[in-house]
Amino acid sequence: MSTWRRRDGRATHGGPTSETIFLIDDDVSVREGLTGLIESVGLPVQTFGSALEFLAAKPVEPEGCLILDVQMPGMNGLDLQRKMNSSGIFLPVIFLTGHGDIPMTVEALKAGAVHFLTKPVREGALMNAIQQALENDRKTRSERAAIRKLRECFDLLAPRERQVMRLVVSGRLNKQIAHELGVSERTIKFHRSQIMRKMCAESLADLVKQAEKLGPLGLGVRNGGEVSQASSSSRSG
Repeated sequence: MSTWRRRDGRATHGGPTSETIFLIDDDVSVREGLTGLIESVGLPVQTFGSALEFLAAKPVEPEGCLILDVQMPGMNGLDLQRKMNSSGIFLPVIFLTGHGDIPMTVEALKAGAVHFLTKPVREGALMNAIQQALENDRKTRSERAAIRKLRECFDLLAPRERQVMRLVVSGRLNKQIAHELGVSERTIKFHRSQIMRKMCAESLADLVKQAEKLGPLGLGVRNGGEVSQASSSSRSG
């Protein structure tokens, strides 16, 4: 982990400078004051005067965190948080507002906010919140990258191999799978070896964990356990 160093020489720990602190507040003085504070520890800041201005910038897989006011003209902070969640903009949110109440705080935290701070905010409290948000962002980005890698591996499987994998991770034995698919047990063993190789799984336990991370939709299974059309295979071995 890198070290943030303030102008007064005191050090705080935080993320690398490739991460950006996105700041949305309609008050220019707040934006300028917070920008100076955050940049003093070596973190780049990108500011916006409104939620719509932020969305217009079309952030694609941004790294860092978002400091967000609640009461703003046009789209408010809570509406932007909902929009981000539905649009797949994965940025930890720190709310910073002078108009907060308990219901608002509960709503923001339930929707995934890291912190809900009130103005005027203590410098230490804000910097601690930013540190936690950046740590959360690194963790979730790492998890998303791992899932993307699993999906890439799963996409390499032939339709029959995907079908066999779903049955294997459900706990069925080779003999049971062979009977269900109408093929020989030897054929199932061959498919299993191909699955383990393509998924880079060292054991059945690894394969089960991978399936859990992919989830039912990732494995091509609809609600109720039905196999999707794209993932189904013919009855041939």
